[in-house]
Amino acid sequence: MSSGAEEILKTVKRTAKNEEIPPRERILDAARDLFYSRGIRCVSVDEIAAAAQTNKMTLYRHFESKDRLVAEYLKTLNAYAVARDEEARRIHPGDAEAQLRELIARVGNDLCAADLRGCPMANAAVEFPENNHPAREVIEDSKKQQCERLVRMCREAGYADPEQLGEELFLLFEGACVNVQSQGRCGPGSRFTKMANALLNSRERHPPK
Repeated sequence: MSSGAEEILKTVKRTAKNEEIPPRERILDAARDLFYSRGIRCVSVDEIAAAAQTNKMTLYRHFESKDRLVAEYLKTLNAYAVARDEEARRIHPGDAEAQLRELIARVGNDLCAADLRGCPMANAAVEFPENNHPAREVIEDSKKQQCERLVRMCREAGYADPEQLGEELFLLFEGACVNVQSQGRCGPGSRFTKMANALLNSRERHPPK
């Protein structure tokens, strides 16, 4: 599977000129590229429609408003995060510790991508502080699920106090995303994998049953 940045930034390249792909998918791909690279509020509906090789009428037929399109865009990002975590599980069947370490490595690789602009969910949260915005529920649910998945993986790997460890890994990831946004790949965020593994190495594990 390609990196998160590749998934976010390059899918539009395969769709923007392919009229055989359904309009809804072309619109989402174009929105994903433009929203992530430039910011959501800076991108107009006209620009998205043009990039998707369609028109505003078609866009509004599939998404009743730009706000609804934003929410759907964020849902596709959450789907990528879930798929990344499941892939880490799939390639290490029955070995929860290896699954957790694999996920950490994959996240670290994503953070070192040249075109990464931080976490797109966190970026969107800054742009939409309103509690009643359709994007907020998607963002909050996605972050909650991500933390819960880490806690579950820590528990399955036999770590003592998996709730605290999972939350610490989650916060380390969140901080690394912000740091990469501000300092690029030369900042401490680029050392996420090393830091996360050191955190795991410092924690007690229960012997396997």
